[in-house]
Amino acid sequence: MFASPVLGVATGAALLLLGSAAAAPPEASAAPSETVTVDSVGRIAGNSVTLSGTYRCTDATGSVYISSAVHQGPSAESHSIGGTQAVCDGREHRWENTGNVPDGALKAGEARVEATILEMSPSGVLLVPTFHAVQHQDVTLVQD
Repeated sequence: MFASPVLGVATGAALLLLGSAAAAPPEASAAPSETVTVDSVGRIAGNSVTLSGTYRCTDATGSVYISSAVHQGPSAESHSIGGTQAVCDGREHRWENTGNVPDGALKAGEARVEATILEMSPSGVLLVPTFHAVQHQDVTLVQD
């Protein structure tokens, strides 16, 4: 009996997140002092991909994460590559995310990465997403 309400709240929060992301482009809400960068080289070892860069954020009241995703070639399919908890103290910090992709999904060579600073703030029973910064970057994936 308890699992159904929890699952419903989680599903609702996920739908809210997806709807909010589609409704407002992340670039529109980033303050000039908040940035995320992506290093020009990522590493790939088998199915494991590691991406990195720097970030700076301020004025967070909820949990903040640096998320990253990568896609390669003409495929529109993007692969999520981990997430790192962020510290929003106004100083520049390094981030590094590692994640696994399906067999053969990525190979050494050119790729496109998106990195996002995303805050999840409680609002009643829901978590509301706030985008602090986003960066799209062409990178080179090198074989480890």
